[in-house]
Amino acid sequence: MDLNTALRKASALCSRQEYCCSDIRKKLGNWGVPLMAQQKIITTLIQEKFIDESRFADAFVRDKFRFNRWGRHKIKWQLKQKGIPEDIINQAMAQIDENDYIQTLTTLLKTKQNQILDRELQKQKAALIRNAVSKGFETDIIIPVVEQLLLKK
Repeated sequence: MDLNTALRKASALCSRQEYCCSDIRKKLGNWGVPLMAQQKIITTLIQEKFIDESRFADAFVRDKFRFNRWGRHKIKWQLKQKGIPEDIINQAMAQIDENDYIQTLTTLLKTKQNQILDRELQKQKAALIRNAVSKGFETDIIIPVVEQLLLKK
């Protein structure tokens, strides 16, 4: 694939959805675009505002928290895997409202609690904590919410 075709195809992708540099680099590699051409295309896409890592991180954090119900750890780890700089990650993570965060965790744990068949309190607690940790929530936030849920029962 030549440079112009790859640039047009990549800009069309970026105009439909937010992408970061690493996602586009992978796509270009899959299309067989040489490394030097990949860098030129990515630089052009950044200059023309098709790619904006900050905008991508904001959208990623918002979507993964709202729709996937991921916690901060999981979101942050995924952004690091995509090569997003730490300062951009921290800026994007700041948009998560603490009350919404705890409410989402509570809702997630209530749903899980209804699915647990074992009635032994310690096993329920362990299952709820494991579930929340696997979703990327912090243990210092999880434990008080779990204990509050189990007390209500």
